[in-house]
Parts: sequence; structure tokens; C-alpha cells
Amino acid sequence: MNIILLSGGSGKRLWPLSNDIRSKQFIKIFKKDDGTYESMVQRMYRMIRDVDRSATVTIATSKTQVSAIHNQLGEDVGISIEPCRRDTFPAIALATAYLTDVMNVPEDEAVVVCPVDPYVEDDYFAALGRLCERAESGSANLVLMGMEPTYPSEKYGYIMSEPLRQGDGSSVSKKPGIETEEPSPCLNSGFAKVESFKEKPDLETAKKYLEQGALWNGGVFAYKLSYVLDKAKELTGYRDYKDLFDNYENLTKISFDYAVVEKESRIEVMRFAGEWKDLGTWNTLTEAMEEPAIGEAILNDKCEDVHVINELNVPVLAMGIKNAVICASAQGILVSDKEQSSYIKPFVDKIDQQIMFSEKSWGSYQVMAVDEGSMTVKVTLNPGSKMHYHSHKLRDEVWTVVSGSGVATIDDVRSDIKTGDVLTMKAGQKHKVEATTELKLIEVQIGQEISVADKVKYD
Repeated sequence: MNIILLSGGSGKRLWPLSNDIRSKQFIKIFKKDDGTYESMVQRMYRMIRDVDRSATVTIATSKTQVSAIHNQLGEDVGISIEPCRRDTFPAIALATAYLTDVMNVPEDEAVVVCPVDPYVEDDYFAALGRLCERAESGSANLVLMGMEPTYPSEKYGYIMSEPLRQGDGSSVSKKPGIETEEPSPCLNSGFAKVESFKEKPDLETAKKYLEQGALWNGGVFAYKLSYVLDKAKELTGYRDYKDLFDNYENLTKISFDYAVVEKESRIEVMRFAGEWKDLGTWNTLTEAMEEPAIGEAILNDKCEDVHVINELNVPVLAMGIKNAVICASAQGILVSDKEQSSYIKPFVDKIDQQIMFSEKSWGSYQVMAVDEGSMTVKVTLNPGSKMHYHSHKLRDEVWTVVSGSGVATIDDVRSDIKTGDVLTMKAGQKHKVEATTELKLIEVQIGQEISVADKVKYD
């Protein structure tokens, strides 16, 4: 099975855990059997591999998220990198060309496209397999997955269809590597022709849609690779993946729905009534938490329906709070009524602040202090990882090793480093560090102009 996972957005509705680099899909809130936590993207990727170990998984994302993806999923995952953000049609066209031209997937094979961040269970992936099989063997150019609504929502678009046909295409995929079993009761056994799409409605209109058997449009669909390649050539005039990539910034910003889905006549939908939640707000995110608190937190017995996520090394104490979410991170502190938390975005848009935490392919960094002429950062490198060899034009740096061991290179001179060692790099000096064990450094940047753009990389 070929799968494109769409990973985008800044996730401002989940501030202060998310920022322009750390989107919601990288927040680790799902507890695993061993007591550790995993993020949405890790959970999605793991569950795909559990169902189909041979699946070709490609993550379509912006270059700002590549480091976090490598950090959480490793170096082997396929990534289609958008040079800049141009909405979902260009992103999907680029990822489709990546599959054919870079991954050498035949054009007559089908691919499933879905967001990386919904909360789902195993039956969802069985449904993806059926969707992919239908796109490859059926007569429709596009096959959508429509989500069975659980309430009249105003935040989703709706799919209107003919009555679903029973007994049409009900077999579970028999492709090698995909586990086979009887269809789950939450999977309708048929497909239906799509009649129309409805924009996000008001509450009363949403109730009427439900009475008519409408489905939520969750942005999940399948097609043959050749179909979208032809659409991309028609709408952009591209020749191949390299041509599309090189001219990406000149493409029109347009969603896949507007460019393709809503104009396609040969289009079907499959109903899905299994577990599916869009964890886009604090209210919905806390519903997926298995425990009331992550991190150091104390809630007294008068608290009701309170969830705490604490990433700081100080305790959070809540007393007598009801229906609230509390989140403390290096980026800030949020205390909100759960219902009101859905309206956070315009307030966060007014906050202009330094990115205080980010995951990199080699580990992570957390800004500890920002002062006039200096910035102090805690850097953690994973065992066996290394930074790019680089220099800065406008600042000096002083590194203090607080734990672990590794090798530092300064102007091509290598030296072993360990706990307690201090290294000084003047502006212009090339430097990097490699971690033998987990390596933690306190990095003090000194200069009148400190910027992430002040970096020159070397081979």
C-alpha cells in the first residue's frame, strides 16, 4: 500500500506546546505500554507499519518540519519536502511525483492520502487498504472516505452521496504484507457516488445534513498516481518531479478540494464509522489523553475534568478547578476553560516571541534565557548523532558540557569532550559536535545580532 501523510500547519490552537516549527503532530501525549509517550506522527506511522510492514509511506511537509520528522521517525522515512507553502494541491502533486520519479512506484498503482494527525484505531487502516484497492481496481478516478458524524459539527465540510450500495467491493485487501480479516462492523460494505460537497455549515444546517445521511469530509482519499500526475501537468505544465520542485514557489496556492475533488465527476465515497477524531484543539486533544496529567502535576480531589501537560522542571498545582486545561512549556503557560480553549488562535497570533523549543534531526534545543547581546540555550544530542559543520558571522559561542561525552571539531581540529569541558568558538570559526552518549550542552551565544539565519553550513 502506498500512503501519503500530509503534515502541515503551525498548530497555534495548541499553544504553548506548538509553534511555527513544532506542530501539533509532534507533541508526545500518547502513553505506550512501556510508560513512554509518543506523538501523533509516531503513533500513525507505527500503526501503519503494524498493519502493512511493506507500505511505502511518504510524508509531505514543509522544510521546517523535516528535522522533527527525522528526530521522531528516523532517517529512513520518505519525505516529500515543499520548498515553501502553496496549499494542498501543489503539496499532493509534488508528493505524487516524488513517489513515481524518486521512489520508482509505477504510475498505475494507487495511493491513499490522509492527514497525519487524526486519532484513529486499527480499523481505520483496514479501511485505508480497502480504499486503496478500490482506487486501483474500480472505475472512479477518486475514492473518498467519509466519516460517520457523531454530532452536528460546524467545523467540518460534508459529503452528500447516493445511498451506499451493499455488497459492492466488500472484500478486504489480499495484497502481500497486509493483514486480512473480516470487514469490521464499522466499515460499510459498499461505495456510493458522490453527489455534492457542502462547506462548513452553521449548527441548524449541520443538523439537516445529518438527517440526509451526510458524512464528514476528513480529507482522506485514494487515486491512481497517473490521475494526479495528469492533473498536475494540466494545471501546472510540469514535466517531472525536479521541474515541479524547482518551480514550486511559482505555483498557484489552491487546495486539492477546489482544484480537483469538487470538479471530478467520477468520484465515490466509502462510509467509515470507526474511531476518528480531529485533535485540533485542546478540548479534543485532552479527550485522547489516557491520564489527567503528563509531567509533574498535582490535582487535589476538588478538581473535575482537568488535564495538565507540564514540560517544565517545576511542579504545577491545581486546586478546585473544573473543566480546564493547564499547559506549561518553555513557550508559555495556558490556563483555560476547555470550551474556551477552542478560541485561542487570535490571541496567540498577537504574541510575537522567540521559538523557545525545537526538535532537530540530531536532538533538541530549549532556549533558557534571552538577554541584550546574548542568548542561553540547552542543547541535547541523541547518542550517535551530530550537528552540521557550521560557523556564524555575527556571534561567538561558548559550550559547557553538562553531561555525556562526544567529539568536538573546531576549525578541523577534533578533540574528545566530556562532562565539565568548556569550548569557545569565535565568530567565523567552523565547529560541530558529535555525541558518543546522550550529550547535553549549555550554549551561550554572544553578539549584538543573534539570529537563526546567521549560519553557514559546510560539507
